[in-house]
Amino acid sequence: MRLRRRISPLKLAILGGTLFMVVLVVLQRDVGNASQDPWLKDLSKRKEQVMEMVRGAVNNFAFQIGAPQPPPVEQQPTVDKQCPPGFYTQAELKPWIERPTEDTNSPGAAGKGFQIDNLSPAEAKEKEEGMTRHCFNQFASDRISLHRSLGEDTRPPECVERKFRRCPPLPTTSVIIVFHNEAWSTLLRTVYSVLHTSPAIFLKEIIMVDDASTATHLHSQLDEYVKILKIVKVVRQPERKGLITARLLGASHAQGEVLTFLDAHCECFYGWLEPLLARIVEEPTAVVSPDIPAIDLNSFQFNKPVSTARAHNRGNFDWSLTFGWEGIPDYAQAKRKDETYPVKTPTFAGGLFSISKAYFEKIGTYDDQMEIWGGENVEMSFRVWQCGGQLEIIPCSVVGHVFRTKSPHTFPKGTEVITRNQVRLAEVWMDDYKLIYYRRNQNAARMAKEKKYGDISERLKLRETLHCKNFSWYLENVYPEAFVPDLTPVKYGALTNLGSQSCLDVGENNNGGKPVIMYTCHNMGGNQWQMTEVNLNSSYFEYTSHKELRHNIGKQLCLHASPNPQQVRIEMCQLKGRGTRMAPEQEWIFTEEKLLKNPSSDMCLHLKDNQIIMSPCNPQDLHQHWVFS
Repeated sequence: MRLRRRISPLKLAILGGTLFMVVLVVLQRDVGNASQDPWLKDLSKRKEQVMEMVRGAVNNFAFQIGAPQPPPVEQQPTVDKQCPPGFYTQAELKPWIERPTEDTNSPGAAGKGFQIDNLSPAEAKEKEEGMTRHCFNQFASDRISLHRSLGEDTRPPECVERKFRRCPPLPTTSVIIVFHNEAWSTLLRTVYSVLHTSPAIFLKEIIMVDDASTATHLHSQLDEYVKILKIVKVVRQPERKGLITARLLGASHAQGEVLTFLDAHCECFYGWLEPLLARIVEEPTAVVSPDIPAIDLNSFQFNKPVSTARAHNRGNFDWSLTFGWEGIPDYAQAKRKDETYPVKTPTFAGGLFSISKAYFEKIGTYDDQMEIWGGENVEMSFRVWQCGGQLEIIPCSVVGHVFRTKSPHTFPKGTEVITRNQVRLAEVWMDDYKLIYYRRNQNAARMAKEKKYGDISERLKLRETLHCKNFSWYLENVYPEAFVPDLTPVKYGALTNLGSQSCLDVGENNNGGKPVIMYTCHNMGGNQWQMTEVNLNSSYFEYTSHKELRHNIGKQLCLHASPNPQQVRIEMCQLKGRGTRMAPEQEWIFTEEKLLKNPSSDMCLHLKDNQIIMSPCNPQDLHQHWVFS
């Protein structure tokens, strides 16, 4: 078989080019005297034509510099209709219902208080019955328009002027309002307040959850009334189960991307909703609360924001697991450039807040084994922080609230359910720090010992699944300002005077600054707050490793030596946590003779003539002998 040698295209090109150049050279040489013969003249013309073709080809090589090209026509970007550029306009942020024009002289107009003197006997009776029924002045509320305005927008300028980007778009929200035997005027004013101030494009619905109200005006009359409001609907619990279960019911019906929970006696200020939604877009794990000024429970005056003021409060908790308010630390304020910046808060009140629905479900919603009310806000606070989220107050969002001094409602199964709820959160989230709580509530300690707080296995599994941090991390990173009592105090209990066989007691409503008293020893553990109807333990003290005598069931109060002949007082403890130290007047030493000596004065605690004073130390006087029982 004969094999053909293949010639590559590159070799053919080189060979052809070489032959072509040879021909050109020959033509150049032989055609020099082309005038001799006609056929040579013709050949000369052809030579010039070929050379023109070669020069043209060379001029088109890529390395030649050509003339500058005109700029290409710029292609305009395609606008994403789902995420348009720019900011929302006022036209786009129109509310569901425009507020009707208000008579400036009408009762409560512009957020002012309602005042009336010289009530008739019938009016006085109506007012008294309303106060008894709701623990606020229903008489005043009923005479204020359901649509009342709150006057000018008095928030700081950066809040009033703030604009919100269209992309990414703000989410929709379902507003959930739980009520039980609420007054008609406060309930409907809350609903209208949401409708008058919430942009329609974000307000998906208002879900009113009835926790088995018995008041007749909250049944068919309410159902018929809300039909005209289109996006408002009522869902009902057939039996009283409390706030926690009612909110879970509302959340199960919600179709919005964000859940916003409000109490049934609120009024929303201008622009309250957008800052909450915008923060959740920025940080989906943020659980955000508005700033919550008071609506006066007697006059219904709305305590409006001040344009020059800065946010000054955040949430805390005490070791009886009760929520409270405290000032924002200076270092935290320094991080905030203006009022559009959120305030990090260790705990939240829990009545008014927004949360991504997806995150609410991921983080474990509520502990559905908690009953009625109480402790759910502290439990959620610990859980959110320990499991990777954060709690924030958004100062540009303002929602007023009627703060009552006591609850008008009775609790099925009594207030024991509150202690049970607190034990559940302590067992799941507080690790060994739960012992601090149990020392302050003997009923809770007994319940924990007997395991009468229900099954917590699912909540413990949730903590494990979410890889949540321990309570030490929370105290060190979220709330380092908290004073942490000794896990194992040197001594604790009731401080008994051996001369009188009575116990040292802080007395009633003593939050510092008042003298201590002696009282019959009752050996009762308890929670400081009377609203829980647990026995008050005003005689509980701890002798700490810092040598203080702390009465720290609620506030951190310390026994404070006063110069003779002044009576010994209870005062706020000076040692509060990071960056603080103990006052000399709050240091005490137990001597071998059972005396309580204050080193700075070199005097001893003495019960004399039914008063507690500081006297020269006398081991022979039994009224200077003190023991813990």
